[in-house]
Amino acid sequence: MIRSERIPAGDPSGPTHERVFRALRTRIMHGEIIPGQAMTIRGIALEFDVSMTPAREAVRRLTAEGALSMSKTGRVSAPLLSTERIEELASIRALLEPEMAARAQPRAHLALIERLQNINTTIEKAIIHNDAVGYIRTNLEFHRTLYLRAQAPAMLAMVETVWLQMGPTMSALYARLQRPNAAGSHRTAIAALRAGDEPGLKLAIRADVTQGLRMLSA
Repeated sequence: MIRSERIPAGDPSGPTHERVFRALRTRIMHGEIIPGQAMTIRGIALEFDVSMTPAREAVRRLTAEGALSMSKTGRVSAPLLSTERIEELASIRALLEPEMAARAQPRAHLALIERLQNINTTIEKAIIHNDAVGYIRTNLEFHRTLYLRAQAPAMLAMVETVWLQMGPTMSALYARLQRPNAAGSHRTAIAALRAGDEPGLKLAIRADVTQGLRMLSA
């Protein structure tokens, strides 16, 4: 069950709907909602203390993004991705994310590099504590923090849609991602950023993306 979170009342087609949508979207992306977890629009409305209209619209938008599915009976859930779908998403990430990293590289100042190092330390702690949601959340934070420097909002939007679709399955299959060097590719990427090594940065990001998703589809 999703956490109870009261959303201030307002225009269902305006801020209230948007807040429900963004809160649900974040939880799905971070793997807080696992595949097959049963939800209903009424239940979502009750959890967020809103009317049915903003809950229904949030579900509609998330269904359009491939993050949720709805049965004819109104049951809402996040799908468990097939091996073929995981491999397809891995290919998309492998194409887009190294390019975004390369675009970010000329704008990678010292403060950004230090921020990435701090995030990577948090990722390692999440692995030690077997914290699936913490791992997914901080891993995406690492990538988003870097890609924001690319100043390519259309590409970032496409990548975030892939992350959104992957979140529940990554959480459900998290045990396959457990490995001592989970943050190793990130350290390599940080070193490449510091050295101004664009080819090395692209290789590190591609390795990070493909290695993790291959483990999910194994």
